[in-house]
Amino acid sequence: MATTGYINTATISNVTFVCPAKFYLSGFSNIPHVTYFYIFLCFVYIMTVVGNVLLLSVIFLVKTLHTPKYMIVFNLALTDLCGSTALIPKVLDTFLFDNRYIVYEACLSYMFFVWFFGGLQSWTLVTMAYDRFMAICFPLRYHSIVTKPAVAAMLLLMWVVLMSISACLVGLLDRLSFCGSLVIQSFFCDHGPTYRLACNDTSLNYTMANVVFTIIICFPPLLIVLTYVCIAIALSRIASRKERVKALKTCTSHLILVAIFFLPLLGTNIAALTSSLHPNARIINSTLAHTIPALLNPIIYSLKTEEVLNSIRKLCKNNRMSKIASSIS
Repeated sequence: MATTGYINTATISNVTFVCPAKFYLSGFSNIPHVTYFYIFLCFVYIMTVVGNVLLLSVIFLVKTLHTPKYMIVFNLALTDLCGSTALIPKVLDTFLFDNRYIVYEACLSYMFFVWFFGGLQSWTLVTMAYDRFMAICFPLRYHSIVTKPAVAAMLLLMWVVLMSISACLVGLLDRLSFCGSLVIQSFFCDHGPTYRLACNDTSLNYTMANVVFTIIICFPPLLIVLTYVCIAIALSRIASRKERVKALKTCTSHLILVAIFFLPLLGTNIAALTSSLHPNARIINSTLAHTIPALLNPIIYSLKTEEVLNSIRKLCKNNRMSKIASSIS
């Protein structure tokens, strides 16, 4: 693609930095009836918004759910909602309506929010694992350790640290010079495909990419596995089989969420590194890995968690009663 008309240059200390006005998102190539995939993504986004807003509303309205555990669930639903909103509407605008050029600054903002909310989703699942670990391994001390202030501090620290890391990841792109192709081989302004377009030294960006990948994709599942090893050891010491099953049931929702979130991401990245994965297959897998967990999380928590189901029933019953009362009056 010609870069004429798309480049701004600035000379600092005899070094010319080429900053593009716009990038071009290539997305899929030569896939028949790809419009149906984008319509499917539109449906996924609508259902994601409905499901997560419902879960957020239930937790906010029902006083019995104002506990440390559901503060973490609330945080997950919020990050799922924000992450999907940061990604899917722009993907639909880019490809369904064929607006593939994206302004340089908008591209960096797009990248920041996708990576930031993806990191929050990842580490919220770690926080959930910590909650289950404390509840099962230290049941007598759980309520004194896992308090609302303690969970609020953990979540706040997570937001601040991940915001700083994501800002650093994206900010380092500003030191690069883009004097060749401006075609990003992805469905959004992904970090790897973007920094590889630069024509000056990208070693710092490569190092930062590995650091962020380790922090967001690799380290959290390792921590979760370690947590569940400790939980398994604690459960093996419980004499009653009934008690073991009861304790394990409290972990099933979280384990499903972990599998849905991490397995597609790890599978896609491992396949891309170890084999010649077709670009279209990589993009489809990445798209689904970024969007489907946010859709399924509220469904799993609404259907698998008795407290949430009872709260929804209670809200519906109260709503019906208030309607009957208003009609009588």
